[in-house]
Amino acid sequence: MKKISAIFFFTVYLFSTTEIHQLLKLPLIFQHFSEHHHDDDHITLGEFLKIHYLDAPVKDKDHDKDMQLPFKNTGDCISAISPAFIPVSIQYSVLEPVEITAKKIFFLKDHFLLTSYLANIWQPPKCC
Repeated sequence: MKKISAIFFFTVYLFSTTEIHQLLKLPLIFQHFSEHHHDDDHITLGEFLKIHYLDAPVKDKDHDKDMQLPFKNTGDCISAISPAFIPVSIQYSVLEPVEITAKKIFFLKDHFLLTSYLANIWQPPKCC
């Protein structure tokens, strides 16, 4: 169940923040290619893709259908980029010097009893 929900949330994320949703329009390429192939029998899929994606856009009679092809417009994607600003150098200055004095702390010897010393009380008697 975790795997399915992870795949679901990852898919929702990809479709909302990237242009992967354009792949859903992939059948439109083949449909539009068949229309062009019906008009011109000698056109190949490579020529069709060159005309629609590599050449300069031309406003012809099927310009509206051309703009519905995948990766022709980018109006449905939400993407936010926030660059991080990293300063080159940071300089600190102290207005008044602060003097730190070392304090001596004294401990009594009673405070350092070993735990094994206290645990000896609860040990069973040992035979000789």
